[in-house]
Amino acid sequence: MGIIGCVAYSLSCYTCISQSSNSNCMTAENCTDGIDSYCKTTVASAGIGSLSVASITKVCAAVCTPSSFSLSVASSSVSCCNTDLCNTSGASSVKSSSAILALSVGLFLALLGKSSL
Repeated sequence: MGIIGCVAYSLSCYTCISQSSNSNCMTAENCTDGIDSYCKTTVASAGIGSLSVASITKVCAAVCTPSSFSLSVASSSVSCCNTDLCNTSGASSVKSSSAILALSVGLFLALLGKSSL
């Protein structure tokens, strides 16, 4: 007797490594069936004043823990999802990280200005 009707299903995620733009992160990849359960997106950004850089990495992952942190000149976030091609956007993470970054730098400069008076 053969196996009938058994279809292997694997999650599909967008993948990229250390890209500066989300438009460079739209390559679909089939994850490893039975191992990878999540699409993981990591966005890191850093900058001072008007100079800033962002790095977006999207991968298939067996384990994923959402997180975010922000320092005065850098921030990072990890987001997780578990449906096909659910990690479409990294842009919203970059925008919110940039906003936090700008606010942090502005606060730092304001405090620095007051301390020199």
